[in-house]
Formats: sequence, C-alpha cells, structure tokens
Amino acid sequence: MIQITPQMRILLAIDPVDFRKGIDGLNAVCRQVLRSDPFSGYVFIFRNKKATAIKIIMYDGQGFWMCQKRLSKGRFNWWPNKSGEAVRPLAVHELQLLIWNGNPCPFGKRA
Repeated sequence: MIQITPQMRILLAIDPVDFRKGIDGLNAVCRQVLRSDPFSGYVFIFRNKKATAIKIIMYDGQGFWMCQKRLSKGRFNWWPNKSGEAVRPLAVHELQLLIWNGNPCPFGKRA
C-alpha cells in the first residue's frame, strides 16, 4: 500500500500521455518532459487524452509503484490549463480530491 504523507512532493503532468506506456515509459516522460528524476520519491500523476483515467507512479527506495484509476462513467472534471509549464505541484488534499474526481481548486476555477 502506498501512503501519501503531507511531506511528499506531488507533481502532476499537465499534458496527457499515451497510456500504453508502463513504468519505464512514464519514467522517460518524467525525465524528458517534466525534467524530474523518477527516482526522487516524488509522486507523479498522468492523465490520458480522453480524461477518463489517471496513472500515478512513485519510487519507494526499492522499486516503482504504479496505480491507475479509470472512471466507469464520465471524465475527470478538473485538470490544470496549459500555462506554458509541463508540470504542476499538488498538495496531498488536492491529490485526494482529484482521485475522487473532485475539483481541488476553489470556486470551480481551473488552475
């Protein structure tokens, strides 16, 4: 089980990724697109193009964890707008809201 703590750094990839990618492919996205080290212990979050699924990867010191959530109906309601940045940091409570398809931004605004 992965435990997300308030001390963890969480990075969300703004652009969608090809969900045929596994851990190695997503690690390459971390390095090349997000300019981050996948071995850092950070939590990385990715979304597919249709916004129907997210993947989360993280390194725990021994190996990589990868989790996926695919919605049975609808799409993820919130995702940050493209702002010229490839990545957006998230707080733990924002990740929890995102996983439950909530909006981490107040008043329904997109970040």
